[in-house]
Amino acid sequence: MSLNLKILFAGFGGQGVLFAGKVCTYAGLIENKEISWLPSYGPEMRGGTANCSVCVSDKPIGSPNVSNPNVLVVMNLPSLDKFINEVEPNGIVIVDSSLINKKVERDDVKVFYIPASDMANENDLYGLANIILAGKVFKETNYCSFESIEKALKKCIPPKRANLIEPNLKAIKLGMEI
Repeated sequence: MSLNLKILFAGFGGQGVLFAGKVCTYAGLIENKEISWLPSYGPEMRGGTANCSVCVSDKPIGSPNVSNPNVLVVMNLPSLDKFINEVEPNGIVIVDSSLINKKVERDDVKVFYIPASDMANENDLYGLANIILAGKVFKETNYCSFESIEKALKKCIPPKRANLIEPNLKAIKLGMEI
């Protein structure tokens, strides 16, 4: 079966949805997949809406814009409300249940409620709820090896911030264990 992931990460600016998408994109690149990463954010940036479209495929990608994701990762209620009806049937929805207490009413998608923000705080991984959720994406889609994820993190985290590699790896592992 050929790989054709259309992932949409969505939340508020400052939650790291663009970074999580970038890590997923680089992991696909390292696996020699066709990839695209398209960020989108409001003029407010921090506190405004932010989302990014990530495509990972075995075949050339026609458009980098994901209007009907088969994986949706949401970190705020407005994003859940905005995008839930766009998810393809049989798609995957990953919800940060620390920040969103609403349940998905659709029964044709697989939903995971992950208290990622609480988990990040409980494990001294402040600000890494996005990476915990990315770990869950990696587990559910299984499109790359852990080695590729590790290389992707090292590529996305600048050398002057190398001290953040280990906490990010720990956050990925937490998400993959759920």
